[in-house]
Amino acid sequence: MSAYIDFSQPSLWISAATIVFNPTFWNVAAQSEYYNKTITKLFGGNPRAGCYALAVTIFSLGILRDFLYEKALAAQPAHPTLLNPLIHLSALPLFATGSTLVLTSMWALGVTGTYLGDYFGILMDAPVTSFPFNVSSAPMYHGSTLSFLATALWKGKPAGLLLTGLVAVAYSVARRWEDPFTEMIYRKRDEERREGKKGL
Repeated sequence: MSAYIDFSQPSLWISAATIVFNPTFWNVAAQSEYYNKTITKLFGGNPRAGCYALAVTIFSLGILRDFLYEKALAAQPAHPTLLNPLIHLSALPLFATGSTLVLTSMWALGVTGTYLGDYFGILMDAPVTSFPFNVSSAPMYHGSTLSFLATALWKGKPAGLLLTGLVAVAYSVARRWEDPFTEMIYRKRDEERREGKKGL
């Protein structure tokens, strides 16, 4: 399979860099916001405006990452096995599933819920447990990974499978930071609520 991945192509490495950079960026930016209100200060003390600005930035970086992924695959050779019609067509349900997970999770969470509003102090009343969160603990990440995989299979490119693996690893690392931190934010909020009730 490695014979069908052209590691000499700069586009492959650029795509890999953006895949790693994106979750690293939004985690660093969000934690800086939580501890120092960095983004809120840039928007005159308005956390909601700061969150929306971060949302636009993350969304734009995602579009760029996807474009560079497509560009990288275009420069890579295809593998005959992956061009088998059954494998080729398997990309369609994978892409449909991935897109459904991403879009429905965004709908369920809203803009601030999707784009790290909790780091800005914009917290949800309760965790979302309806679809797609009742079938996936991280539907945005799982759906995005499935979409990368679907694209790789549709184009028959082993390099796409390699980059999809990198996407899965990058998201897994990101969740090791995000999940405990988000739990801490809500746990702290709940503790403050309990203390407030005791003080009444």
